[in-house]
Amino acid sequence: MPRSVGARLKVRARNAALRFSSVHEPALDPLLLAKQRWEERLANFSRSHNLSREELRGFLRHYEEATRAGIRMDNVRPRWDFTGAFYFVGTVVSTIGFGMTTPATVGGKIFLIFYGLVGCASTILFFNLFLERLITVIAYIMRSCHQRQLRRRGALAQDSLKAPGKGEPDSLAGWKPSVYYVMLILCSASVLISCGASALYAPMEGWSYFDSLYFCFVAFSTIGFGDLVSSQNAQYDSQGLYRLANFVFILMGVCCLYSLFNVISILIKQSVNWILRKMGGGCFRQCQRRLLQSRRNAVMPGNVRNRCNISIETDGVMESDTEGRRLSGEMISMKDSNKVALAILQKQLSEMANGGPHQTSTLSRDDEFSGGVGAFAIMNNRLAETSGDR
Repeated sequence: MPRSVGARLKVRARNAALRFSSVHEPALDPLLLAKQRWEERLANFSRSHNLSREELRGFLRHYEEATRAGIRMDNVRPRWDFTGAFYFVGTVVSTIGFGMTTPATVGGKIFLIFYGLVGCASTILFFNLFLERLITVIAYIMRSCHQRQLRRRGALAQDSLKAPGKGEPDSLAGWKPSVYYVMLILCSASVLISCGASALYAPMEGWSYFDSLYFCFVAFSTIGFGDLVSSQNAQYDSQGLYRLANFVFILMGVCCLYSLFNVISILIKQSVNWILRKMGGGCFRQCQRRLLQSRRNAVMPGNVRNRCNISIETDGVMESDTEGRRLSGEMISMKDSNKVALAILQKQLSEMANGGPHQTSTLSRDDEFSGGVGAFAIMNNRLAETSGDR
């Protein structure tokens, strides 16, 4: 008996010290505190039930295996009913991947690999189509607003006011909405959807409003940590309506945030190109002069030099050694061919630093980012570039 009383006093003293440290030392690591609490609970449980630490840890390992297999101890919905399977499929094809449900059999894992290839590719196609339609609608609305402003200022002719469908006025030819305005619109839409979804998740899931906002960003950006997952309880008030609203919010949020990320990527690309132009402009010019001078001194005789002169600013770079021999009638050494390859590489680097090759003089600076693949091509063709290179 005295030993048991002494052990209880030690446990109480340790708990009191832990509470004191948690109150008076807010900078203490939360993970360390949680580990200390867990060790104390483990010791108390093994002592009260007369179990060894090894036996208790073995039982907990079996519980973890059951949890990974989908067996739930709490009052939550089954993971592999129809709605749970549909939720799992949505997290797979949207690349969110919360991780609360995973295939356990070999056949399920093999099916997931092939289904994920087709499903994820189809979802990316859907996102790109949504982005194209959304940017088209935003551009149309902004163009109409811009046209109304010009009408108020009297900058448009009266013929264009009466019959706008016959043709575009010269003042609106080639007009594109600013990428900054589009980013502001998409950012506002994403914030509104996140705030509305958080107002729904907070009372339904029992989360704080900040945790709901955190879940919205993690889910809408397809990061999908899985620490917070919506629609996992067995019963909700208005359960069908809530699950429908959850699906709609996640779909709209992912689409809007995907579009916002693509617009931000355009701005990042502009910023990087601007920095490269500022940092490498002088260096590229010096390298071009040195390379041009060395090329002139290396190729002889004079008529060959005039005919095979290399210029980085023009299209006079030879595409191959064979073409160079045909033009000059002379054999070019390996050293000269290396110089030609270096000149071509230098020209490519110069074009990359200046935002792309200048093929024709009729191209405007707004089309420096034209082209691209997928979402980049959609953004570049429909948005004006308003970076600092104007």
